[in-house]
Amino acid sequence: MESKAGFIKVHPQAVETKAGNAPARMAEWTDWRGPNRDAVSSYVPEKLPAKPTFLWKRPLRGIGLSGIAATGKYVIVSDKSKDNKLDIFHCLDAETGEEAWAIEYPAEGEMDFTNAPRANPVIYEGLVYLLGAFGDLHCVELDTGQILWKKNIVKEFCAELVTWGMCSTPLIADDKLIVNPGAKDASIVALDRRTGKVLWKTPGEPASYSSFIIGKFGNVRQIVGYDSISLGGWDPETGKRLWQLLGEEEGDFNVPTPINFNGKLLVSTENNGTRLYGFDDNGRIQPKHLARNFDLSPDTSTPVVINGMVFGCFGGLFCLDLNDGLKTLYSSDDDAFYDYACLIAGNDRVLVISVESEMVLLQANKERLTLLSRVRLFEGMEIEVWSHPALLGNRMYVRNMTEICCVLLDK
Repeated sequence: MESKAGFIKVHPQAVETKAGNAPARMAEWTDWRGPNRDAVSSYVPEKLPAKPTFLWKRPLRGIGLSGIAATGKYVIVSDKSKDNKLDIFHCLDAETGEEAWAIEYPAEGEMDFTNAPRANPVIYEGLVYLLGAFGDLHCVELDTGQILWKKNIVKEFCAELVTWGMCSTPLIADDKLIVNPGAKDASIVALDRRTGKVLWKTPGEPASYSSFIIGKFGNVRQIVGYDSISLGGWDPETGKRLWQLLGEEEGDFNVPTPINFNGKLLVSTENNGTRLYGFDDNGRIQPKHLARNFDLSPDTSTPVVINGMVFGCFGGLFCLDLNDGLKTLYSSDDDAFYDYACLIAGNDRVLVISVESEMVLLQANKERLTLLSRVRLFEGMEIEVWSHPALLGNRMYVRNMTEICCVLLDK
């Protein structure tokens, strides 16, 4: 099974069993939507607690949109100064929430939905990669917080900053760090992940807001994702664009992340719905989709795939059958599923975290919507959750508008 580094590589880390019953060894949440960018986890619980129990809470200074990355030892979360002039990234002790280190740098300017970082921190082989909304990219030693290299990918490549800022989480592809400045002659760029040196750059369109994946499609290993106008595949060794596919309907913002489903490509956008594509033996996408469903048409929330089903939220929850032409099996207009939501799948279940901070646990079956349990995490003001949580063992690290918390889940 393909991963960002060419094969699945779980980075277990020995952790003493302390408060919260952290497992001795755990698969870590080191990237956007987890280590393989698919929001699939073996730690999705059997049930949710009747009331939330917090191992710790820590206040933050500003609003945050960026997801959380975590190992058994550290938690990385983005922050913003109260005057909106500084980006701040905190590295916290996973056991206590105490700060191990922080970096901050000037990052001011007007931007819709705040000017805080959007891209998820990425942890890989002792380094952490941090990208801000204005293009500030840092490579930092995880244990020490020492900055090894930094650059602004918008300024360096003479790109024009897109309306909602740099949202794509940098992608690890072997020893390369893939970023998308969106410049005319540097739409996508590969950097040496250890030094920041430019290895290749490829011309193209402005940046999209979606994150890339890497996988094998049509027997060809390739980077797959969006620019501002189209879906595409790129050779990770050279940056050469392998194919381009325009949506039948124009106007997609191209935010949700593509999904590799057994070598086929599943994508969802607001104007073109959810689609499944095949590939030829040369790794080129087949322009005619294999299946399509307009019921699930999310503008920002990425679906999950489990047991041959697609679960996604926007204007309600929808369950689609991947093995039957993306047929809608059932739907729900529960308020928890109406707006943006984060979904994590595993153990025949789907965990939904709503923007209003409600956790809802569903059984992943084809027959009917089966709600197993639900609990609201926060009460009062500023409870919204726009940041994707990190799930490790029976701990979920989640950020609302004013704080980051470690929530203990039932085993």
